[in-house]
Amino acid sequence: MIENIKTIAFDADDTLWMNEPYFQEAEKQFCRLLEDYLPQHSVSQELFKTEMKNLNLYGYGIKGFMLCMMETIVRVSDGTASLKLITKVLELGHELLEKPIELLPGVEETLKSLNGKYRLVIATKGDLLDQERKLKKSGLLTYFHHIEIMSDKKVSDYEKLMKQLDCAPEHFLMLGNSLKSDVLPVLETGALAAHIPYHITWSHEEHPTDLKHERFLKLNSIEEIIKHLI
Repeated sequence: MIENIKTIAFDADDTLWMNEPYFQEAEKQFCRLLEDYLPQHSVSQELFKTEMKNLNLYGYGIKGFMLCMMETIVRVSDGTASLKLITKVLELGHELLEKPIELLPGVEETLKSLNGKYRLVIATKGDLLDQERKLKKSGLLTYFHHIEIMSDKKVSDYEKLMKQLDCAPEHFLMLGNSLKSDVLPVLETGALAAHIPYHITWSHEEHPTDLKHERFLKLNSIEEIIKHLI
């Protein structure tokens, strides 16, 4: 059992609702668009390189993804690609922005069980407008005391959040699907973290899963946190 937890923070994308499968499907469609220039797997590699190069400029989210697709088109085609390809990228981006919110199994039941016993917080990264839209569509806002949409999830970002919440690290627990973003930096602050694996992970978020730490929990589903707390 975990004791003395007062604040529980949740990642959003692929922890509370589905997200990465939509991006991966859009990427597949994008790679097919450039088959005349490169094999699909090579287009994917070029796109990833573009995303990593621009991450500090654009941050995380659909708009940055769209810009990176456009830049990749220009580079791969040496500037010769038709404007129709840019139009198609805009369509792919708009489709992503309009995707429905599909809650993952057990999410609402878990939040209902924890609500009132702990201060519940969302700590997610991404584009502000897009994350606000998804939160509103999710129907989950009433469960949360505080919403933090972060440009990144580094140790300093979590320390800033805990300070804002007036919560000592030993009273803070973070749940999320990314070891790299939701677990490792949280453990560095002295807080607790639980990993809920998702079946698809963006390459940038991949990390070896054999983590062992006294303040770390590996869960098979979000509901499992309840038995560790209550």
